[in-house]
Amino acid sequence: MSLRFDEAYYRRFYEDPSTRIYTQQRHAKLVSGVVSLIEWFGVELESVLDVGAGLGWWGQWFARHRSKVQVRSTELEPDICAKYGHEQADLTTLRLSQHFDLVVCQGVLPYLDDAGVEKAIANLAAMSGQFLYLEAITKEDFASAIDAERTDLRVTLRTAASYRRLLKPHFREIGAGLYTARRADLPFYALEAQR
Repeated sequence: MSLRFDEAYYRRFYEDPSTRIYTQQRHAKLVSGVVSLIEWFGVELESVLDVGAGLGWWGQWFARHRSKVQVRSTELEPDICAKYGHEQADLTTLRLSQHFDLVVCQGVLPYLDDAGVEKAIANLAAMSGQFLYLEAITKEDFASAIDAERTDLRVTLRTAASYRRLLKPHFREIGAGLYTARRADLPFYALEAQR
């Protein structure tokens, strides 16, 4: 991959108040909401895998609020890995033998080509024991939901339907970016998770 996710990238999109996407405090509300919903479904998280972990905000939230949860994080750039304590890995080839209670994949898939996305989703499925939190900008989002000044546009825009087609064999969609692994076989009411 020729794209760089270096200090300049994180400074622009995550640290500089004039160009960042959102603050760490706002991001903490996302993590809190995802975790609270999982706990509502009766699952106590023990293990989390954060792929493309960036500044490590998911891990920092867990260290502060659920310190017993084991968090493993990966990132592509060696310098970022060294700075934030991530393992260097490419999601198109990463397939750990462990099943994690929650796998987080926030903002990674749009940077991959079509073959890479298929491999990445297969790898996410192989490592997801119960839940996946997925965020990926789509064509529909580009038309109506993103701020082009604060969004990295070096991405491949795919339709939401194309992602759902690849996810469906492995996951049931709960909503708001949260999916449950089909292997988890958790009981959901009909309106809580798609079949």
